[in-house]
Amino acid sequence: MRSGFVTLIGQPNVGKSSLLNRLVKEDIAITSKKAQTTRDAILGIVRYDEDEIIFIDTPGIHKARTELGNNMNKEAYGQAEGADVILYMIDAKKGLTAKDSPIIKRLMKLDIPIFLVANKIDLVAKDQIAKLLMEATQYDFKELIPISVKDDDNLDELLKTITAYFHDDIKYYPDDMKTNVSYEFRAKEIIRQKVLEYCDEEVPHLVATSIDLVDIQDNKVFIEATIVCAKESHKAIIIGAKGKRLQAINMSASKELKKLFGKKIYLSLFVKVKEDWMNKPGVLADLGYGRYER
Repeated sequence: MRSGFVTLIGQPNVGKSSLLNRLVKEDIAITSKKAQTTRDAILGIVRYDEDEIIFIDTPGIHKARTELGNNMNKEAYGQAEGADVILYMIDAKKGLTAKDSPIIKRLMKLDIPIFLVANKIDLVAKDQIAKLLMEATQYDFKELIPISVKDDDNLDELLKTITAYFHDDIKYYPDDMKTNVSYEFRAKEIIRQKVLEYCDEEVPHLVATSIDLVDIQDNKVFIEATIVCAKESHKAIIIGAKGKRLQAINMSASKELKKLFGKKIYLSLFVKVKEDWMNKPGVLADLGYGRYER
């Protein structure tokens, strides 16, 4: 058997979290149309034949305008440094953009095998894919692999190619383990995903969630959580007229949490305004992020 660590890295909204969820066959990383949804390195474990592939999903690298953004970029680059293989993901429809170049050049200095993984090939013509792969030869990618997470296209080839670069023969995790992030962390992320979903047009992605209480009993789980936003106007939007939007967020999150815990969920949500929270030092750690270290 072979094993190794694979870091997923790239700009926001290229499908890193969707790929991780599809390969692990479980929604361990939240997804959203909004940029910078992923804020933390999330680990997912995939067994391919007898091999163990440990994927690390990272925040999308972007031009940071807040301390939160700076921390997210540092987290992404930091997780790349210890990998056995780096998958640099792009949106095949957009191709390689000017923003990709400095990221790729920085990663190339690490002396780690880097694959270009072009996702969403279901949305582009074959000649456009060929043109993109030709353009990518300007960089020293070890492999160029077009995929479609949506259609499961070429994912098996991706896994097979990754394991060919592994050298370890150590099993890092038990066979039944899919992720090392806690239930509390996943609960927090599920709630944040529902806020993004129900407030998609009105509230920016700069909301956070914290878990204040998890009380697991025989057949039920009591959870108290706080949604943190930056403005009073955002708080009003999240709560909605007569509390209806917050109620809808609660109901939708409770359904997902029931699947996660396998028990009846009693969820209490609170909304708190914390102005400029995204510019506080150590903001990720304060919110319970940054939990994964190799």
